[in-house]
Amino acid sequence: SIVPTWAVFWLCLPIRAIRTGLSPRIIFLLAGTHILPTGTVHHAGRGEMDAYPTLAAFTLSTGAAKVSHTLHLSAVSPSYYRFHVEHLQSDDYSKDKDAPALIGEMDSSGSLNAHALLHLTERVRARTVFQTQQSQFVTWQFETEYRGSDFTAAVTVANPDILRESVILVAHFLQSVSSGLVLGGELVYHRGRAEEGGILTLAGQYSGPNWVATLNAGKGGAHASYYHRANKQIQVGVEFEASTRTQETTASFGYQMDLPEANMVFRGMINSRCIIGGVLEKRLTPLPATLIMGAFVNHRGDKLQVGLGV
Repeated sequence: SIVPTWAVFWLCLPIRAIRTGLSPRIIFLLAGTHILPTGTVHHAGRGEMDAYPTLAAFTLSTGAAKVSHTLHLSAVSPSYYRFHVEHLQSDDYSKDKDAPALIGEMDSSGSLNAHALLHLTERVRARTVFQTQQSQFVTWQFETEYRGSDFTAAVTVANPDILRESVILVAHFLQSVSSGLVLGGELVYHRGRAEEGGILTLAGQYSGPNWVATLNAGKGGAHASYYHRANKQIQVGVEFEASTRTQETTASFGYQMDLPEANMVFRGMINSRCIIGGVLEKRLTPLPATLIMGAFVNHRGDKLQVGLGV
């Protein structure tokens, strides 16, 4: 589905676990509609009160293929048209029968994002990512992952350039120690003409029947989080992040409340930077539509954003 970012402002609290076949990394998006297994969190908006942009989206899905068109018109940011197409695979080796095999997206400026995923065997899969900014290549990445019975190992090669003698190598390994404990680490190595170095990060996750606690620590800083599902209606989470690069620490708290009788979901967050946000989603049954209302307030910066979406 396409969620208008101008309406929900991605008011999110990431509860980052570690990526493994047994315990996938979790991000609890307070402004999204799902708990998504992903590793990136996007914060939208510059903070000031913007003029209301207009976003129109159209999606067509037929079996394994999906095509979508998005038109964004705004007076404060560049308008654009985006074309998105994807093909889903359903081979015998894939555990997820609807795992994407080919994804491509291009906008009106000529920028391209392409993603290919191939399951070589039941335990080995390969992934390739290409990204261009207009006519210039920005990212080309190749990854191979092996999933054992109780561990996951992966190697990624990003932006290899023989002429400039530069490359980025990423290797990570995760081991399931027990039914609830997972330990591992990640090594990032970068080499260029002017610099060369590496960063080692250690990670751990411990999960219970209805809660997950994680800790990541390395040269760049530390990140700790705790997520708890109190019951079928209430979910809460907290996180703490310290960065050695920016010399800043941030603490956040978020919650989600489901009201199935009223077809409503409310998400809220507050952090140590005096930022408060909330999103209310109302399913307009029997229509196949959802009404989204969001607000984002920065008390320290005296800034406000609000949005409305369908």
